[in-house]
Amino acid sequence: MKRTAMELAAIATAAVPGLTPVGFAALSDDAEDFDSALIVDALKHRWRVRSPRHDEASMRLEAELSALRAFSAKVRASLPFALPAVAGTVRQGPLRTFVYKDMPGHVPTLDELVDEGSNLAKALGQCMASIHQIPDESVEVAGLPTYSADEIRQRKLNELDTAAATGKVPSRLLRRWEHAMEDVALWRFNAAVVHGDFDEEQLQISHSSITAVKGWTDLHVGDPADDFAWLSAIEDQSFSERVFSAYVEARGKSADPHIMRRAALAAEFALAQWLVKSLDSKDAERIAEAEEMLRELDQNIAEYGGQPLSVVEAPRPLATQPEAPAPQAAQKPVSLAAPSINTEKVTALAPEKPQSQSTPEKSADHQEDSADHQEDSADQPAVAAKREADAEEPASKDDEPKSDSTESEAKPATETDPAADKDQQAEESTK
Repeated sequence: MKRTAMELAAIATAAVPGLTPVGFAALSDDAEDFDSALIVDALKHRWRVRSPRHDEASMRLEAELSALRAFSAKVRASLPFALPAVAGTVRQGPLRTFVYKDMPGHVPTLDELVDEGSNLAKALGQCMASIHQIPDESVEVAGLPTYSADEIRQRKLNELDTAAATGKVPSRLLRRWEHAMEDVALWRFNAAVVHGDFDEEQLQISHSSITAVKGWTDLHVGDPADDFAWLSAIEDQSFSERVFSAYVEARGKSADPHIMRRAALAAEFALAQWLVKSLDSKDAERIAEAEEMLRELDQNIAEYGGQPLSVVEAPRPLATQPEAPAPQAAQKPVSLAAPSINTEKVTALAPEKPQSQSTPEKSADHQEDSADHQEDSADQPAVAAKREADAEEPASKDDEPKSDSTESEAKPATETDPAADKDQQAEESTK
């Protein structure tokens, strides 16, 4: 059941003794999981109320509480932003509502982030780098999930199989995602502490700086690219590039060069995950919306190609140059167009053609004989000399054009050319 801002204000008074609300307003949040409100008390202090709508959301809030308690004073001091502080909780049945002290700054929109320019982009990159540099032990001692790179890839492959089994995901998308998930080079990274739900709604900004980060319900050790997936919604790619550049500068050699590829994959694949979740809830409206978004994504990729995901599919250095042909043509080895074995055959047959001056039938016989003895001719000069003498002898007697092969002399006269016989008779009568 959805709770209004007024109801949440009343719940907050039970969670924080002495709190006297004088104003309240609904807050933007994950509407499927939480009801949220901002409360102002009589002392002008601001409070944020977050109430779970089901058991899974309640577990996420409990996980956040464990994470915040696990952050040591040293960890908090290393972060360039403030962390939430739980002021009180109140249980209503199996669910528990949390009240937080509000933090400085305000929640920005995506357009506002871009409009702030390079300073905020740099602050974002440094912010995410500081999160990913938190020691893994801070998460492990809180009992929160820890995944290796291979486990993350395998989980995604399993989720892909589940999405494919619905029969509602376009085949082009399934092939695109499967290829990226099976590209081992894409998944060679060191797991790190990940916020898990990072986007503009979890930020508090003021004067082009990030004052606080909230929403630590999905904190875990996993793929740092998950915290970059939300940047895919920003049309200005130069802003995302500046964020990533600042991130790489802050992390140094620890930065993974393929983060943005996996981030794009995570952003696309999130639609399939949402479809599966919608099918489980049997919400016809959500299912139809998820299917429509998948169709739009499929059409956009078919028309524009989409962002590069797999390392194998990434444009090669030559393919990125304007004068180069399509990437597929650049990747094909030139040697495949003309195999060397065919070239050798053509070279071996070439010398045989000018050796025969006989008729077609005899020429064929000569070529067969020549092919049989070609390899041995260099070692048998006597045989070669005899063949030349035999070829010259009939020419001196009759001046008739005959084959230079020995087989042609053994054939009966009836097999000779009739035109040649007529020429011979004419010559004798003249004499």
